[in-house]
Amino acid sequence: MSDRILVFDRAGEPEIGAPAPERLIAGEPVHRTWNIEDDGRGLYAGFWESTPGEWRIEYTEWEFCQIVSGRSVVTEEGGAETALTAGDALVLRPGFKGTWRVIETTLKHYVIKL
Repeated sequence: MSDRILVFDRAGEPEIGAPAPERLIAGEPVHRTWNIEDDGRGLYAGFWESTPGEWRIEYTEWEFCQIVSGRSVVTEEGGAETALTAGDALVLRPGFKGTWRVIETTLKHYVIKL
């Protein structure tokens, strides 16, 4: 395989995490992350999964993500809700503030650029 091609694969053990307690709004979500690309210069790509819950989010980076499975709702502070299901994709820009609510365990592909 070429070192210029990144194959999205959830092989290996994920990193386990959760929202910071001060950001948690509801539930006890557990996050699993398979970070399959880290170029050492602020570019990351991989898979992220969360069980149901809701928490506040605040972005200082760019993120592109596509929902693989599950149902979530992203709500911008003072704005409308964006419902997300399998196949939906979005870009969150630096400065985005709002909430992420996982209704059904959600798996997404992501690419983040700091």
